[in-house]
Amino acid sequence: MDFELWWLLGIPVFFALGWIAARVDIHQLVSESRSLPRNYFKGLNFLLNEQHDKAIDAFIEVVKLDPESADMHFALGNLFRRRGETERAIRVHQNLLARPDLPLEQQGHAAYELGMDYLKAGLLDRAEETFNSLVDTQYAAQARRALLEIYQREKEWPRAIEAAVGLQESGAGARQKEIAQFYCELAHDALVHMKPDEAMPLLEKALQTDRKSVRATILTGDVLLARGDVEGALTTWRRVEQQSVPHVALVAQRLMDGYTKVGRAQEGVNLLRSYLEEASSIDLIEVVFKAVIELDGVEAAKQLVSAELRRTPTLLGLDKLLEARMMDAPAAIWSELSMVKNLVHGYTQKLARYQCSHCGFKARQFYWHCPGCNKWETYPPRRTEELNVMN
Repeated sequence: MDFELWWLLGIPVFFALGWIAARVDIHQLVSESRSLPRNYFKGLNFLLNEQHDKAIDAFIEVVKLDPESADMHFALGNLFRRRGETERAIRVHQNLLARPDLPLEQQGHAAYELGMDYLKAGLLDRAEETFNSLVDTQYAAQARRALLEIYQREKEWPRAIEAAVGLQESGAGARQKEIAQFYCELAHDALVHMKPDEAMPLLEKALQTDRKSVRATILTGDVLLARGDVEGALTTWRRVEQQSVPHVALVAQRLMDGYTKVGRAQEGVNLLRSYLEEASSIDLIEVVFKAVIELDGVEAAKQLVSAELRRTPTLLGLDKLLEARMMDAPAAIWSELSMVKNLVHGYTQKLARYQCSHCGFKARQFYWHCPGCNKWETYPPRRTEELNVMN
């Protein structure tokens, strides 16, 4: 009973202490808010309303009243950079770094923001130098990511590999896909310069890094072909099906050319037709269509396209069917078919694009590295209309 009475007597005391603490916090909050310049709140309001120009003007006034405020300088510099005024952003962050009283932590912050200014302005050498100075600081991960972006822009693939490996080892996320692509870039350059022997070990490293790298497999086949090993190239390109069935469309022409070269064109057609059963694709149909015309004639080609159109109804498929129909159409209806074909073909040109799944950038050719958002392997190996039909 005494224990319960003690608790009952203590409740009002605890309540009073809580009330006093709350009053102290409220008074402190009010006092601090009154000490802030009015333009500070105006700037925040403009920011919330996406009125960046007015926000900058308001924050400039705050900085004039309190030139020692580092936080306001950071906010102002970032606003300048977002608006594209990189020269002003650079000056703001340079002035911050020049202050002898700036704490060590804020020095790193200012250096990082300055590096981002240089990067936005395209001053890659200065940006690289700035970020390299931060790799042993608390901004190491951000600096390495920025350096990785710089090396990719400059196509310095060995340094990009080094930066990506460093990020991965530091626990900043898996980078196998990008690293494999960097090795593929080096291998592709070697192939372009007719150096297949230099390309092969690079592709081996790419596949060791990412065994699912379709591009590395395709390029390995290209290297074998460059060495004169057609059978080896065919065997390698067929492995693409095991990695990603939709990507077989990217090697369809290579396979058909290879089988034709070794005198087994019909075997090549049969293989590609089996791929069509697994993953219909307008690019794959295009290759098979031409091969069937040469080997089996126009009628067989028409049957092929007609069957695929029924299975996957697209305007791109209709365009191909009209092309087949026109090959042996009677003169009386040829002109009408030609008119319809031209109309359909004109419209399909807008649909025959690849589209980045990350940023939506559309392109007539397939990219491993999106020109819009600079992401790797974001293009599905299908045209936009095919993707819409599938969805």
